[in-house]
Amino acid sequence: MAEAAIAARDLVKSFGDVQAVSDVSFSVEKGELISLLGPSGCGKTTVLRMISGFLKPDSGALVLDGREINHVPPHRRGTGMVYQNYALFPHMTVFENIAFGLKMRRMGRADLRTRVEQVLERTRLQTLADRMPAQLSGGQQQRVALARAVVFEPALLLLDEPLSNLDAKLRASVRLEIRQLQQALNITTLFVTHDQEEALTMSDRIAIMNGGHLEQIGRPADVYDHPASAFVADFVGAANILAGRVVGTSSGWPELHLPSGCRVSIGPVSCPEGEELSIALRPERVTLHEGQPADGDNVFPVTVEHSEYTGATMRYRVRLPHGDPLVIQHFGSPLNLASDMFASWCRHACVNLPTSVPASRASAHEERLVVPHGGLQPSLGNLNGGS
Repeated sequence: MAEAAIAARDLVKSFGDVQAVSDVSFSVEKGELISLLGPSGCGKTTVLRMISGFLKPDSGALVLDGREINHVPPHRRGTGMVYQNYALFPHMTVFENIAFGLKMRRMGRADLRTRVEQVLERTRLQTLADRMPAQLSGGQQQRVALARAVVFEPALLLLDEPLSNLDAKLRASVRLEIRQLQQALNITTLFVTHDQEEALTMSDRIAIMNGGHLEQIGRPADVYDHPASAFVADFVGAANILAGRVVGTSSGWPELHLPSGCRVSIGPVSCPEGEELSIALRPERVTLHEGQPADGDNVFPVTVEHSEYTGATMRYRVRLPHGDPLVIQHFGSPLNLASDMFASWCRHACVNLPTSVPASRASAHEERLVVPHGGLQPSLGNLNGGS
């Protein structure tokens, strides 16, 4: 395994009676970008602020490049930070904003100019060097904040939801720029976001937080395809969560017997017959048919209750014969809903959700989200130079 640049060990932080972070442990390897992903209030920004030095952990340890930094002040940690609101000096030009951290380090004038000009070129800001922040667009201000954070070559780059103030189309282009710059400079980066698409597209690994706990950490594809809990399955993408009892069949493939009476064929399971089990079924892995298909592991007549046109796809909300709800993502032209409609999916599309709490919270979830039987959870997903 590669050497860890930053390691968080059993971090705990409370504010009064509220425990914001509970026993969170993870590490970021050198040159890696990890996203801390989760809803508002899950503890991700609190973790970031503890790493930056602006909050002190109640307990636990932070180790940066082999040294514990719990008691090291922010300006001596060698971290660069980009804030949600960018925090640019309004009375300084772009060049002066970027150069600020180097001046505080008393870098020589010639070396300072060379370093700033290099970063201006990397971030495509050369023609804007003499402008004031008020003369810049949101995307340009974001690039200035990023340039100011990386100009002094920090050991760790911290990004606190830096794209949240940008419109959707600009976010897509700027996140690509951030990722390309991070990879070009090989900067170890911790990126905080509540946007699952940002996390999936930018990260080497994703750490999903919920209620102060670290539920799962892994590569984007692993987190999406093998969620450790119903919360992860629903938050990272969208998921139909079905719960029931495992029953055996003569075919050798087990079935999930839902309380409604519907029986769903599922892939291999480790739990014995008669045990309770929850599965996640991604909407894009269910097919909606005009008329009954010839075969399939799971084929059910359905009632279409609602359809939504999203541009690239259609989203259908349907009910199985005994009333269990299902969301289906359909690629292609809108279907003729006047026909008899059927839904089908492969048994191997059903992802078994763990039923017990793993020993390590860093590799799985802390506590299972209780989902009602047949339930459905659709998801429609210090200044930079001185810290």
